[in-house]
Amino acid sequence: MIEAWLLRSESMIASQSLTHYIRLTMSSITIRNLSPDLKERLRIRAAEHGHSMEAEARQILQKALASARPGGANLYERVRARFAPLGGVEFDLPPREPAREPPSFD
Repeated sequence: MIEAWLLRSESMIASQSLTHYIRLTMSSITIRNLSPDLKERLRIRAAEHGHSMEAEARQILQKALASARPGGANLYERVRARFAPLGGVEFDLPPREPAREPPSFD
């Protein structure tokens, strides 16, 4: 009897710890100034998919942002790909001058 109680207690503690960990690791945001029309459309879409409005908004954000980084390219590659069709620019670099003498601290 005591062993069964102990196992249930350990299970409850593990479950509570996991729930606490998930709450600590998940972020949340608040979206203000949402038009009533947009909110209603979100509510309907969520109901059609069998989700809460929060779950539906999360899914929409995940889908939208998953495609925001094509191929995982870094910033340099994305900027270069965006401006490459415009062509490059060649600059005439002035010749280097000899370095001046370093100051003396004697």
